Amino acid sequence: MSETLMETSPEAASTVEHLSMQQALNRALDRILAENPKAVVFGEDCGRLGGVFRVTDGLQARHGEDRVFDTPLAESGILGMSVGLAMAGFHPIPEVQFDGFAYPAINQIVCQIGRMNYRSRGTLPMPITLRVPSFGGIRAPEHHGESLEALFAHVPGLKVVSPSTPHEAYHLLTYAASRPDPVIFMEPKSRYWQKGPVDVTTAVPAQGTDDDGGSLTGARVAREGRHLTLVAWGAMVARCLQVAELAAEDGIDVEVLDLRWLKPIDAGALAASVAKTRRAVVVHEAPLTSGLGAEVAQLITQQCFDTLKAPVERVTGFDVPYPSGDLEDEYIPNIDRILYGIQRVLEYRRG
Repeated sequence: MSETLMETSPEAASTVEHLSMQQALNRALDRILAENPKAVVFGEDCGRLGGVFRVTDGLQARHGEDRVFDTPLAESGILGMSVGLAMAGFHPIPEVQFDGFAYPAINQIVCQIGRMNYRSRGTLPMPITLRVPSFGGIRAPEHHGESLEALFAHVPGLKVVSPSTPHEAYHLLTYAASRPDPVIFMEPKSRYWQKGPVDVTTAVPAQGTDDDGGSLTGARVAREGRHLTLVAWGAMVARCLQVAELAAEDGIDVEVLDLRWLKPIDAGALAASVAKTRRAVVVHEAPLTSGLGAEVAQLITQQCFDTLKAPVERVTGFDVPYPSGDLEDEYIPNIDRILYGIQRVLEYRRG
C-alpha cells in the first residue's frame, strides 16, 4: 500500500459536517475502504450488526462481505489472522470489541505484530491498524473500562494514538491507516456520541497534516494558557478543557495539551508548552503506578528541569482494578480532583 492516501482534487469543495465521533470514525473507515483495495475491516459483530458501538455500521453493505466481515469470539484469532493478512499484502483494520478483551490477544500483539517487521529485517511489514474502544465512563461491567495505553506503549514496534474529538478521530484514523507500521488506535468510548465539525473531503497528505495544515504526527495545543499546562489524551482532554474554563474564573490561565500520540510521545510539544507555563499536571484514567503519566512527567522534567517551578503532578485512576459502573465517578479523574492537582502545583514552594 502506498503511504499517501488518494488526494482530493483541487476543484473539490471542502465539506464540513457536524458529526459524532462514532460517525466520524465510520466515515473514515468508509473512505479508507474506498481508497485502498487492500484494506479489510473485521471483528466481533463488525459486519452485519455494524459493531457494538455501530462504528462499522453500513460498511459491509457498501463494500461487501469479503472486505467487512464478522469473526468468531476469539481475540487471539482475530489478531493472529491480522498477522497473516498483513503478510499476504493486505492492510487489516481489526476491532477488539472492548479494551479489556485485548488481554487474550497480547501474545499476538507483542510477539508477532510488534516484532515481525524487525524480525524479518523489513521484508514483512505489519500495516495493521487495531481499533480498540478504550477507557471508562459508560457504566459498563468489568473488563469494559480498561486503560491499556502504558502496556501498548511499552511494546517496541507499536505506535499508539488516541483521538479526543470527532475531527481528530476522522483524520487520525485516516492517517494511521496509511502507515506501514502497526498502530493501536484507542477510541475513547465515552466520547463516541460527542459531536463536532469534521471536514470529510480533505485528504490527509503523506507528511501528516490535516485540512487546517496542523500536524497529525504529534501533540496539539487544545487551549492556550500561561500559568500551567494540563497534559491529557482521549476523553480526559474534554474534562481538562472544562477545568481550564473553571480555573479561568479564578484568574488561572491553563493551557491544555492533547498528547494524541502516546507512542511516540511528542517531547518537543511537551517541552514547548511547559517551558512557557513552567508547571504541569498530567491527567489520565489509568492507575497511577507505572502509568503513562510517569513517562510524560519524566520527559517534562528532562526537557524543562531548569524552568520548572514545581514537580510535575499526576491526577489519575487508582491502583485498584477498574470498579463497577456505580463507582466510576470516584475512580475517573473528576473536575474537583484535577482542580486540586492544579492548586497543589501552583502553591508549591521550594524548601
